[in-house]
Amino acid sequence: MKRNFLFTGIITALLSIWFSSCNQEQKPADESTTNASQTAAPESGQSTVKDDQSQKDVVKVAAGSKDHTTLVTALKAAEYVDVLSNSGPFTVFAPTNEAFNKLPAGTVEGLLKPEAKSALRNILEYHVFVGALKQEYLHDGQTLNQVNGDNVTVGLKDGKFTVNGANVLATIPASNGIIYVIDAVLLPPAKK
Repeated sequence: MKRNFLFTGIITALLSIWFSSCNQEQKPADESTTNASQTAAPESGQSTVKDDQSQKDVVKVAAGSKDHTTLVTALKAAEYVDVLSNSGPFTVFAPTNEAFNKLPAGTVEGLLKPEAKSALRNILEYHVFVGALKQEYLHDGQTLNQVNGDNVTVGLKDGKFTVNGANVLATIPASNGIIYVIDAVLLPPAKK
């Protein structure tokens, strides 16, 4: 419950800042403008903003990767696409499709069911740190408190970088943070 409260608090704060910056009253220029706005599609989240000029956010980077289709599907099922499309900054440990395939048969399918949304969110939140952590700022044995409230441990040995033992395969900068592509799904520790 504590971890969901923390994540909800962060998201609420981010949304409050965004709404306050966008909450300037605008008067329509004429009646045709009013009618057009009334028939327009309902507003959607940050993920629907079309921008082919700027650097992609963490979700758009993942969505553009053939190796992260399972992660993107999970983000959609958990309704976290818009959350991770916002300004962040975030450090996302992004498991590949192959990493998800290493889980026991049926695990991913089970987590994608609506009744498993809470468990899926917990796992996804365990892959996100609030703040952009460049690799040069990470060191062996460092503990990071993830969005779900649990910790992961960074490993660095012989120039190889790991998180909870999962190998970091690539580092990708995004407009709202950093993505570390990993070869395993990070599973939160069991609650006592």
